Amino acid sequence: MARSPAVAGSFYPGEKSELSRMLALLFKQAKLDANVDFSNARAFVAPHAGYEYSGYVAAYTYSAILELSKRSQIDAFAIIGPNHMGYGDFVTVSLEDWETPLGVAKNDKELSQEIAKEGKFSTNEEEIAEEHSIEVQVPFLQYLFPNAKYSFICMSDQSIGASNAVSNAILQAAEKQGKNLVVIASSDFDHYEPASVAESKDMPAIEAAEKLDHMLFNRLLAESGDTACGYGAVTSAMLFAKARGAKKGILLKYGNSGHATGDFSSVVAYASIAFV
Repeated sequence: MARSPAVAGSFYPGEKSELSRMLALLFKQAKLDANVDFSNARAFVAPHAGYEYSGYVAAYTYSAILELSKRSQIDAFAIIGPNHMGYGDFVTVSLEDWETPLGVAKNDKELSQEIAKEGKFSTNEEEIAEEHSIEVQVPFLQYLFPNAKYSFICMSDQSIGASNAVSNAILQAAEKQGKNLVVIASSDFDHYEPASVAESKDMPAIEAAEKLDHMLFNRLLAESGDTACGYGAVTSAMLFAKARGAKKGILLKYGNSGHATGDFSSVVAYASIAFV
């Protein structure tokens, strides 16, 4: 049984041909720095708003993953997103395949079951049936990697303790199964403030992420009142990357919804980050 898409036709096009055209255009527009080596990248951050608002930033993340795939075998993608819906009380791991207009994204069920077991996480699909933060990442990957396998992990609890639990569960499961995973954290950054205010709150925290300092990252977000919604997912990705030998984060692209709406007085901000 496959999970039906919850936000196709709203967050991204609901028709396969239109979605494919939009993704092709987004990838064409994303220009990576040719001097950055992604061959040892371990984890990434991508935004999860509607494609017309954040897709141009997300495309940088997935373009970097494509570069990584040319140099390193990827056995599966673990996508971690926050739970916006308020269902569930800790962390939920899906054991279902996920359907989008581009087809069915195959769940690596052995990996997902092991992650759930290691972390003692819920596998109640109802808790994430309407959640968009993970779903919007899937078509980017399907477009580039039609035969990929996935683990879908949704965090209701985004504390540092929960982030540690998610990171450790993924690490243990991957090690037990001998799989080379790429972790993708789904998060937008500051919400509904002027672009200059959002950037002044986001950039110090992003700089902490670039230093792989997860404690400082969380502290700066809390102190500034930054409303980044997937901070626990980002923390989990940072911890995973650090455990796998990453030395730094690289900000690939930063932007906001004002580029689409023309209104910079109240934006949602987005960042594409690679941990290498």
